[in-house]
Amino acid sequence: MQALRIGEQISLVFTTVLSEMRLGLVDEDEGGQEPATRNYWEERSSKATLQLADHLLEMIKSIDAGFTLKYNKGNIGLSLNGQSNNFVVMYPKKNWLRIGIRLEQSDGIRSKIEEAGLDLMGYSKSGRYKIRLAKDDIKRNEELIKETIRSSYEQYRR
Repeated sequence: MQALRIGEQISLVFTTVLSEMRLGLVDEDEGGQEPATRNYWEERSSKATLQLADHLLEMIKSIDAGFTLKYNKGNIGLSLNGQSNNFVVMYPKKNWLRIGIRLEQSDGIRSKIEEAGLDLMGYSKSGRYKIRLAKDDIKRNEELIKETIRSSYEQYRR
């Protein structure tokens, strides 16, 4: 800060020395994830739920055949050409698979998911619809799930 006298007036001049930028929390699907293996997830969940993840991967590959599963200790994400591309993340449990689909929140998407009878567990702070999927859910709602995943991919890659 500087004070300048101009005649009988005093003028103050302020200079920004340090600007502080508030950063958000590291999202659970972004950086800092410790790598894991498929065996790690088979022990933590089950082979059956990993088959659900494989089925979802096949849906995702209809968008781009280069996608692969990226096993982390916190979740199973996606990788494209060696880079994380987590518009969808998966959390295998013993009897079901929770997925997080990154999409802007809207009543239309919410109602489609609920009307299909899928277990919508909420909308996360990181901007994801959290959905609990069992084997029958994927078979019964394959087109809706594909459409939602495709919308997420289109929105996320912008």
